[in-house]
Amino acid sequence: MSSAERLTDHQKIRAWADERGARPARVKDTADQSGGGVLRFDYGEQEEGLEPVSWDEFFRIFEDRRLALLEQDETASGGTSRFSRFVRR
Repeated sequence: MSSAERLTDHQKIRAWADERGARPARVKDTADQSGGGVLRFDYGEQEEGLEPVSWDEFFRIFEDRRLALLEQDETASGGTSRFSRFVRR
């Protein structure tokens, strides 16, 4: 069974996302006065509820909210996994 790893290093998070074709995004209508919001990755399938953000904005929100990325590299069958979840540190 594959296990999940908790990442906080920006370069490792970006590399994980790049390997899967994921782009930084946030859920529309969740931005607060500071410009934060609920972070997600956009994998290219059209999702109406997501809006793109720059990596700089993504990591600003990530640090402001003191998040970590819980990610999985491989599925149980050995394929590339896209499982990820943002969790509190």
